[in-house]
Amino acid sequence: MFTSASIGIALSSTVDYDQPEDVIRDADTAMYRAKTQGKARYELFNPEMYAIAVARLQLENDLRRAIEREEFRVFYQPIVSLISGSVVSFEALVRWQHPKRGLLSPADFIPLAEETGLIVSIGYWVLYEATRQMQTWQVSHCSHSLEKISVNLSIKQFSQPDLTEQIRQILSETGLAPTSLVLEITESVIMENGAQATEELFQLRDLGIELSIDDFGTGYSSLGRLNSLPISILKIDRSFISPINASSKNLEIIEIIITLAHKLGVSAIAEGVETKEQLALLKKLNCESVQGYFFSEPLDSLAATALITANPKW
Repeated sequence: MFTSASIGIALSSTVDYDQPEDVIRDADTAMYRAKTQGKARYELFNPEMYAIAVARLQLENDLRRAIEREEFRVFYQPIVSLISGSVVSFEALVRWQHPKRGLLSPADFIPLAEETGLIVSIGYWVLYEATRQMQTWQVSHCSHSLEKISVNLSIKQFSQPDLTEQIRQILSETGLAPTSLVLEITESVIMENGAQATEELFQLRDLGIELSIDDFGTGYSSLGRLNSLPISILKIDRSFISPINASSKNLEIIEIIITLAHKLGVSAIAEGVETKEQLALLKKLNCESVQGYFFSEPLDSLAATALITANPKW
């Protein structure tokens, strides 16, 4: 057995303590700081640590209440086909309408939601809301080219033993056909869940749901294993798109990913498209679909409905 220690230190020379319990509290805070910084190390307490701990606790309490109070909102970013030039699907993105801090992006609360396990409840709520909205759009805009709604699955969601049954139930309640749903997972979800992930993916595929690898190129995956999975889409991470130009090394990486997707018999979607030049280069590389601020920022349901009605072409 090999052991290590994370140590938190509180010095009375830096803080004027009245009670011994306060010293222990601050040393404990410093110890948890040491653990989050990589373990097997020590940290000296400073007042900023306490402020961060209090703020985090407050955010966690607010997050738990947000689920009860239905403070979350789903925004929709269009995905455009480079073959037809039309909006063919939307990606559902969660936002938090905090009562005091306003509209918060996922970066402000998703890491904490994952750490506390609250991401499971939030994720199922987003899936329900997105599929319900998609069903509404398909009924009211049946002649439109809108085909799919994409929803992200977190690692913790994917690890739930009843995931497939939960998704089946949500689709049954909202009335959306499984073939209209795309579930986005990251490479790390597959790598960390091993054989269980493969079995789960095939169960979802057998329902008729399409599966997409999100942020492709930023993680680590076995190409041999990737070839054996029931994946329909590779999404090229925005970090490769933003700096590209005609002579960019990133352009070569994007070309490789698109070629890989086609060799695997799946389609490629590029995220983070913001300029006409980027769009032209992706068209030249035969990328099937794109999304990004060049077309639209994420929209609330009313604005997304207006976009569907306007039916723009690119």
